Amino acid sequence: MNKTEAINWKTFKETLLQHPDLELQFQYAEGKLVDAAYHITEIKQAPITSVDCGGVMNNWTEIIMQLWVPENEQQERSMTVSKALSIVDIVEKMLPLDPNGTVKIEFGNSEFDTRQMFPNSIDVNGDQLTIDLRPDAVQCKAITRGGSCGTDEKGEECCTPAAEKPVVQLVNLASSSSTCTPGGGCC
Repeated sequence: MNKTEAINWKTFKETLLQHPDLELQFQYAEGKLVDAAYHITEIKQAPITSVDCGGVMNNWTEIIMQLWVPENEQQERSMTVSKALSIVDIVEKMLPLDPNGTVKIEFGNSEFDTRQMFPNSIDVNGDQLTIDLRPDAVQCKAITRGGSCGTDEKGEECCTPAAEKPVVQLVNLASSSSTCTPGGGCC
């Protein structure tokens, strides 16, 4: 299952349910698998509300599965999909997860900075279900809607600093030929 866009929780879980007896692997970079001793330490549901540069409010939910590899723990085989699903069941008894929430997998180790990544593809290879992870890219929602994010045709107005303050010219009243007296209206 190759994805060009984010996968939702319902589809992700249904895919896992189809392969309960397989080992669950995660590939976090080309040719790099998360160590077999990993744990699923938590599943987070994060409702996001934002206003983009085009002035439009956006709402979505992310379901984030966090993976952790303990130091000095050796394991030959990864957990099975059914083990991962048993963790999902525990979570869903306490926290109903949004079926339309976007799935992200959070992982990091000493060679790879912790980040949240999208399942790019989910592949069955023999006795393994491998979830290939890829980072998200920054985007401009206004432009992806076919609109503008406040830019002109040269792209120069987006995120420019606030308008410059006008220059105020000060007049030295002491050098003026008239003197300022109380009630004279000069100050």
